[in-house]
Amino acid sequence: MHALTLVSFLFFTGLVALITWWLTRRDDHESTRGYFLAGRSLTFPLIAGSLLMTNLSTEQMVGLNGAAFADGLSVMAWEVIAVIALVALALFFLPRFLRSGIATLPQLLEIRFDRGTQLICNIIFLIAYAVILLPIILYSGAMGLQGMLDLPGLTGIESPTALLWLTVWVVGLIGAVYALFGGLRTVAVSDTLNGVGLLIGGFVIVYFGLQAVSGGDGVLAGWELLKASDPQKLDSIGGPEQQVPFATVFTGVLLLHLFYWTTNQQIIQRTFAAKNLAEGQKGVLLTGAFKLLGPLYLVLPGIIAYHLYADQGVRADEAYGQLVFNVLPPYLTGFFAAVMVGAILSSFNSALNSTTTIFSLGIYKGVLKKDASEEQVVASGKIFGWIMAIVTMIIAPLLAGQESLFGYLQKMNAIYFIPILAVVIVGLLTKRVPPMAAKVALVGGCLLIAAGYFVPPFDKLPMIMHEFHFVAAVFVLLVAVMLLIGKLRPRPTPWVHEDSGEVDLTPWKGAVPVGIVLVLLVILIYAAFAG
Repeated sequence: MHALTLVSFLFFTGLVALITWWLTRRDDHESTRGYFLAGRSLTFPLIAGSLLMTNLSTEQMVGLNGAAFADGLSVMAWEVIAVIALVALALFFLPRFLRSGIATLPQLLEIRFDRGTQLICNIIFLIAYAVILLPIILYSGAMGLQGMLDLPGLTGIESPTALLWLTVWVVGLIGAVYALFGGLRTVAVSDTLNGVGLLIGGFVIVYFGLQAVSGGDGVLAGWELLKASDPQKLDSIGGPEQQVPFATVFTGVLLLHLFYWTTNQQIIQRTFAAKNLAEGQKGVLLTGAFKLLGPLYLVLPGIIAYHLYADQGVRADEAYGQLVFNVLPPYLTGFFAAVMVGAILSSFNSALNSTTTIFSLGIYKGVLKKDASEEQVVASGKIFGWIMAIVTMIIAPLLAGQESLFGYLQKMNAIYFIPILAVVIVGLLTKRVPPMAAKVALVGGCLLIAAGYFVPPFDKLPMIMHEFHFVAAVFVLLVAVMLLIGKLRPRPTPWVHEDSGEVDLTPWKGAVPVGIVLVLLVILIYAAFAG
């Protein structure tokens, strides 16, 4: 372990923490508006930085590059198609969310349907974040850091299991401190600082990786050699045997993106904190522009790693860490590891902050203690957050041994993504569909997709029609059932979406033309790399 690597790692990690503390030291951390919604003060750079970094954790950096190591450029669907969902968020969903003046997505379901629907959605989110999202963030982060920093050599711990547990707990505790003592604005500021470092570091990896491919003859020579030696890895069109067959881009993959970017509390909470609709739209569309660059630093390094290490028995999810460790100079390895820690902390503390928001406002204030003061609500979130952090730090090391971390994440996410997305879309687009329809879709949808994954003989369905087509079919079924219930047993009166008056809803004039340009660029990128 090079001493320079460790020094640069500690320096950059400490620098981000110090700047974040300085910028947020006078923030309101006591009221629910200040703690959970940053006082509704976020401008577009902070929204874009926080959105990008909440998304870009090590399950993306390690997992998606690992998927590219196995399948090549076709896995860029997990980045590029996100742009379409972000345009939908900016133009359709965000104006409606801000009109409602909500702090959590389940609050929208209470406004549209009833309190029972909100409670079911709260419980689904809390279980999913505790069992799926938070543990995967910690596990993937620990695996990435072990490869980048040579933690076995640094710590002298030879047992992989013991080292995994130690890394998970250190990262988890630091992330919990960020999320639970600082609130949403602290999370957003640290995200933005780390986002700048991550983008710089990601492109530096590509530069040194292509230099390694060319043997020092330059980046362009490395790119040409990569195209000549592994052309099948640079095809944007996924084959039927790959993780993302091209047809699934139009079904399950698109739907998973739509949920993730438009109705996932962990992501959209920072858009609820926008200063106004125009700032929110600018931040969301700027995130879309950055996602177009995603394949360069989230997919191409995996293909480079395949070229360099395919004959060395390297596992897919180990490839990125090995590439970083091998091609970067020691001082940059420490910087990049610090940025990666920032990425891990960003996703972990964002998910933890969203979890505490859902619990405090939806369960504690909504069910357990309806007359709770602002201070009691915030305090309940901090206590619950520590409980949730400890639970996920126990679960995370148990994920060791998954064949594809990123594939596992998308599969598990679909269980709750699809039903919630169906309920939100039907709720916003119809006026007469009753609360009973939403409850049937939420509970029935989760059970149906889980049965398709784990319960014989239903688990044959995803194999017959590909799991992404399967979840799309479930989505269509849930929408149809909700509309049918709405016809047979409609609400007595049509729902009216009233303006809460919390946010200025004047849209950004450039939102529609910028959205159109971003969608056209998605099509051009796919066409340019179609094999």
